[in-house]
Amino acid sequence: MTETEQERFPFGENWLNFLNVLSDEHIVEAERSLRAFLGDYDLKGKRFLDIGSGSGLHSLAARKMGADVVSFDYDPQSVACTKELKSRYFPNDEIWKVNPGSILERSFIESLGEFDVAYAWGVLHHTGVLWQALYNAQIPVRQGGLLFVAIYNDQGIISSLWKIVKRFYCSGWFGRMLMSMIFYPIFFLSGLLIDLIHLQNPATRYREHKKYRGMSLLHDWRDWLGGYPFEPAEPGRIINFYKNLGFELVHLQPTGHGFGNNQFLFRRVK
Repeated sequence: MTETEQERFPFGENWLNFLNVLSDEHIVEAERSLRAFLGDYDLKGKRFLDIGSGSGLHSLAARKMGADVVSFDYDPQSVACTKELKSRYFPNDEIWKVNPGSILERSFIESLGEFDVAYAWGVLHHTGVLWQALYNAQIPVRQGGLLFVAIYNDQGIISSLWKIVKRFYCSGWFGRMLMSMIFYPIFFLSGLLIDLIHLQNPATRYREHKKYRGMSLLHDWRDWLGGYPFEPAEPGRIINFYKNLGFELVHLQPTGHGFGNNQFLFRRVK
């Protein structure tokens, strides 16, 4: 086992815990977030690839929207999460397939066939080899198909400091305890401050975080703080990277705060 493997954050363990609090509201919001970013694109009957499915929530959302879904994840517990959601909501469904697999294994990716939509939200920057993962993510996108990726914004030295924090968090129980004690209060107070600021302006009222993509606030905190490996990128580099591979940018949603995810929607035109 490599050093990076030993320090890798247990994403699947976090998502198994998330399933204990999953509600219909989370699922509805996950569907809303997909519709909002895909615009008028109808998933019904389309092939949808969930790269690094995690909890399986957005695979479930895509399936409920009528897509033929293939989900895979490198983490065995994340695969178990996705299978659990499938068994809860679509038992014995042959149109939704869940597999173990890595975005870094090109032969595996090529074996999956072509897809109308490939979806990799907040996943590729945790592989330890971002640009290889970005390249492999576009392989299964058919001509005219869409690639939806979300990648942490590169803030230079600030991102370098966050990488140190994340690595220390994943170093053992002491690192987890110390970083949680330091940053959970900061996350809570900063979120409270943002709420108070936005409440002064109804036109920009801050949404409750539990409704953001259907995720849970506490689990998102843990995912952010422990999310290692960690490799952010500047939006321009990602746009040029995919442009050179025959994609056009359809939609870019920059992060609302410096250290979040920039969201990209690309279409294969060549």
